[in-house]
Amino acid sequence: MTKNKFFTTEEAARALGISKQTLLRYEKNKVFPKPKRNLINRWRQYTQEDIQKLKESLRGNIG
Repeated sequence: MTKNKFFTTEEAARALGISKQTLLRYEKNKVFPKPKRNLINRWRQYTQEDIQKLKESLRGNIG
């Protein structure tokens, strides 16, 4: 069984072409759904699927 690769907020923002602050603001303003959090350190965890969905959402909001 393989583990899913999780991305940090900074890595997800880089993949989306936006700043970390913008990603967090979109989450706060409910433009994007809140990601899962690590049970130990409570850091946000984005999957490749999450990032793909966020990219599609960005395209829908921009164009």
